[in-house]
Amino acid sequence: MPGKNHETAVAKRRAGASAAYYEYRTVTLPRTISRGDVRKLLTDEAEYGRWELARTRLYIGGMRKVWLRRRAMRVDSTL
Repeated sequence: MPGKNHETAVAKRRAGASAAYYEYRTVTLPRTISRGDVRKLLTDEAEYGRWELARTRLYIGGMRKVWLRRRAMRVDSTL
């Protein structure tokens, strides 16, 4: 992905009695990328990487910051 800075983190979110675990990824896009290209990029991430849009932010200079999330696989030890 051109012009991106992304970070991945795992966060815990409580939903009632059970806890859902999400993995977050932050993508920073420069203003030179068109809306259509951003849409295509996010569609590909959703379709192939199983990411969903959590939050988006458009700054004054035109820079976009997008937070994507997906369920983190929780593996219990068998030992």
